[in-house]
Amino acid sequence: MLQSVELENFLSHKNTKLTFDKGVTVFVGQNGAGKSSIIDAITFALFGEHLRKSTKGLLRRGNNQAYAKVEFSIGNRHFDAVRKIDSKGTVGAVLQEKVNGELVPLAAGERKQFGESMTKTIESLIGLDFEKLKVASIVQQGELQAIIETDPRKFKELINAVIGIDKLDIAFESMKKTIDSFRDTTRTKLGYDDTNIDVLQNRVDMLLKEIASLEPQKKRLEDDKNLQEQEFVKLEKTIETEIPKELKIKEIENKKEDLLRYIRDTIVKMKRDLVEKEKKLAECSNSLSIASLKVQVEIDAKQAQLDIDKINTELKQVGENTATIKSQQDIANRLHLVDGKCPVCDSSVEKLNPLFDEKYITSELETLKKKKEFFTKESITIQSKKKELDLKLQQVITAEGILASNNIKNQEDLARLQEEISKLQVNTRELPHELSTTNLIQYAIDEYSTDMIKIITNLVDETRDFNINNFRDLKSRLEQQRKILSTLDQNIVAVNTKLKIHQDDYEKISKILFELQIVKQYVSSLETIRNQIYNRDGPVATSLRSWALNMISQKASDYLSTFNVKIQRIALSEKSRDIGITCYAGNLELDLESLSGGEKVSAALALRLGMAHLMGTSNLNFIILDEPTTHLDQERRKSLVSVLSQAFESNIDAISQFIIITHDSEIFENSNIDAIYDFKSTPEGTIVTPI
Repeated sequence: MLQSVELENFLSHKNTKLTFDKGVTVFVGQNGAGKSSIIDAITFALFGEHLRKSTKGLLRRGNNQAYAKVEFSIGNRHFDAVRKIDSKGTVGAVLQEKVNGELVPLAAGERKQFGESMTKTIESLIGLDFEKLKVASIVQQGELQAIIETDPRKFKELINAVIGIDKLDIAFESMKKTIDSFRDTTRTKLGYDDTNIDVLQNRVDMLLKEIASLEPQKKRLEDDKNLQEQEFVKLEKTIETEIPKELKIKEIENKKEDLLRYIRDTIVKMKRDLVEKEKKLAECSNSLSIASLKVQVEIDAKQAQLDIDKINTELKQVGENTATIKSQQDIANRLHLVDGKCPVCDSSVEKLNPLFDEKYITSELETLKKKKEFFTKESITIQSKKKELDLKLQQVITAEGILASNNIKNQEDLARLQEEISKLQVNTRELPHELSTTNLIQYAIDEYSTDMIKIITNLVDETRDFNINNFRDLKSRLEQQRKILSTLDQNIVAVNTKLKIHQDDYEKISKILFELQIVKQYVSSLETIRNQIYNRDGPVATSLRSWALNMISQKASDYLSTFNVKIQRIALSEKSRDIGITCYAGNLELDLESLSGGEKVSAALALRLGMAHLMGTSNLNFIILDEPTTHLDQERRKSLVSVLSQAFESNIDAISQFIIITHDSEIFENSNIDAIYDFKSTPEGTIVTPI
């Protein structure tokens, strides 16, 4: 039951607080006076929901913060629900319970990630959410008839919520979770649940067939293996007697290869020695000839250096003389006799000193120039000769190095080298040009090769009766037999493994199937309980709805009898997925579409009151009618007020409170109304005054 509603800076209300008691409370006032704001305050405080365009729009103009507070009771419990909003649209909320005069917090805000939701807590307490509350208990202005015009499926959901079938849904889902949890536990324990019985049974049948087919297959493989093993042992013994001869054959081939390799290496070495000695002879012969010129080359080189030094001295002297004469030439150029007199002292001079005579100086310079050219040319010639001698001297040094490295000192040494070359030439001409293993005796070129040939000949005599092709065929047959035995072993292991796996699987699955049959019986019992008792379309829910529909129909028909309309009776009936509404005038069924506006309002109001009567025993025990008299004439408006007041006087309904919002204040004259509040719009906000 509502106890009070408090608004601060909420819509048109600056500071308003209304208290409620049992009975009929009426809000009167002109349109826009703030009457319907009370509905928004109630739903916003409880659910954070409202009928305005935006939450931010709930804030009274010019203010930074607003709140709506609702005090309500359920049985002996009392609660406070407050929601605040700031200029940014941020909403804060808290739900508290009064316990021994103290407020104890129950929920705050909508922190769903932490499992906290004030709205969910209130929904759990009241038993309805905002959407269902709107249809069942809040009749908006001009929407009284919506209950008979709404989607029949939604109407059925509303009836389910009103009579508490939603709680059956919770139990229905809880039972499902219980069954699912039991199945999860079963799957955790056994790896399967009762839904896998058919699959597992098929698996067992298949395993039995597999086991039945694998046993004879295993026997055939084992018999075949015994036969193949006997053949393998026989071949193995034959081969063992021939293996020593095969080893000797391999030894013959290896020794032949060694002999031929030794012969090849020897031939190559002899030819390489011959080439190297011939090269050595040629180099040393030439070097010995060059080295014999060493003394003369050194003398010539020394003389060339002396000539170069002498010419360089002459060139230096010519240069110094040229510099001296050029300095005298500058003086001579300034000393010219004028009329036989000295230009300096003006004395008579018959003849100038040759040192100051220009012609003499010019002649001397020319002579010195020619000397320089001559000596320069001589220097170039001698320098070239000196380079040739230096080159020859270097060749002599190189030749001496070659002779020293080859230990050749004179012509006698060269003669001995020539003798060695002649012997090698004779030996290499006697060597075979082609090598083969057919006639080994020709390769007996030394003691080592002769011994090897004897060994090879003895081995050949010892293996004359050995046929390598027959031996290879025996080994091939033995290897083939080995592969056959290996394949048989693999097949036997595979069959045994598969047989063991199938047998283990059969035993394991058979035990699981036995336990799952017990599980299936238990789950089947739970499913039966769930579908028969808790299913909203099961016998229990259907019976509850039938009872509720009859109760609502009966109460709605009782209310209609006071409205003085042609509709005398309303019947609600359940169909497959919705609720049907049928109106009667006597025994005549009336089409809802043919009803007038006032008749539709009367029928809708009667249904609302019938539902309110049914909900009187639930946690929700108030109903709000916003302008319920729209489309009703004056007489029917007064009849509506009379019905509501008489309902509380006679206590025929269990609804604790009716809140009626209207601008027709005159219809409440002489009516037994518990409280009337007058709403007026002023510049300072809505003012509410008790009448």
